[in-house]
Amino acid sequence: MQDFERVFSGIERTVYALRALYGNYGFKKYRMSKFEEYDLYVRNKDFLVSDNVITFTDTDGKLLALKPDVTLSIIKNSDGADGDVQKVYYNENVYRVSKGTNSFKEFMQVGLECFGDIDDFEIAEVVMLANKSLATISSDYVLDISHLGLVKGVLDACGLSDQAKKKVLAFLGEKNAQGILSVCASENLSQNFIDILKSLVNVYGSPEKVLPLLKTFNLTAQTDQAIKQLEKIINSLKTLNLANNVRIDFSVVNDMNYYNGIVFKGFVSGIPVGVLSGGQYDNLMEKMGKKSRAIGFAVYLDELERLYGANGFDVDVAICYADNDVDQVNLAVETCIAQGKSVIALKKIPQTLKFKEMIDLTKGDK
Repeated sequence: MQDFERVFSGIERTVYALRALYGNYGFKKYRMSKFEEYDLYVRNKDFLVSDNVITFTDTDGKLLALKPDVTLSIIKNSDGADGDVQKVYYNENVYRVSKGTNSFKEFMQVGLECFGDIDDFEIAEVVMLANKSLATISSDYVLDISHLGLVKGVLDACGLSDQAKKKVLAFLGEKNAQGILSVCASENLSQNFIDILKSLVNVYGSPEKVLPLLKTFNLTAQTDQAIKQLEKIINSLKTLNLANNVRIDFSVVNDMNYYNGIVFKGFVSGIPVGVLSGGQYDNLMEKMGKKSRAIGFAVYLDELERLYGANGFDVDVAICYADNDVDQVNLAVETCIAQGKSVIALKKIPQTLKFKEMIDLTKGDK
């Protein structure tokens, strides 16, 4: 185990742990090509994190793209028969524009997809695995859960125009109560609906705190069904003792043209942005001509560099030597390795090298 932890970086260990987790629950490894037809991404550009795509022309003149997304490729190439349920996980690189440098970068993702004739068990299982994925990364984590069916039901009941719904959804994601009030004013909503939307934007907390409040938003058959499903998911997590780090938060929203039902986002202490994101995307399946339902999530491994890189070391021991005898240097190196330490021997130790301990053979001591 000591050698395993020394050889593999924190991110690599997380990847293997997540792959083992998903495999234990019957999810099979999905392998795909690095390339897809560019048209796939053009038709679904709103689904992508970034609509900037690296393209090139194949030898037959067809325009291809380095994949900026995994889910679209899996759905496109799925061939399950009606009634089947397919469970797959992936460990793939995607190519997107980096927010920090505004240039293309290769990102590694691990995630899973469950699609077909899925039911509440599969939905609960995927949410449970999202929870366990965060726990694999850090013991200090939060899984925020929302339900777009409830949000959509409330917006429909308010009688908002399509344009107003888009604005409210964006403001809800920002927790911008003033923005929502401005939309309410422009739409001449009654005070009852204004109060409901104000309450929705402020909802956040543990299931024990929030679930009793959901009756406030139970306005239609759609909201009733959404509340019951959300309660069922939470209760399944409680049964598995996995609800302590769960929060209900209706600011977790995704594009309703693609997503529906349960959506969620995961955070770990020490990283200011989400490291996991997922949810149900039946609407995307329908748009791509599939009759199946689907749910999945992705873990953004590039964000974990902030977590694992903060106190990382290149080696345990740095050995500095000058005109020392080769056998003396070898002995010092082999002694460290025999103690289970990683070591590098150099005539000059660079300032950028991170190490826990240094042995200076030029002085004949540590």
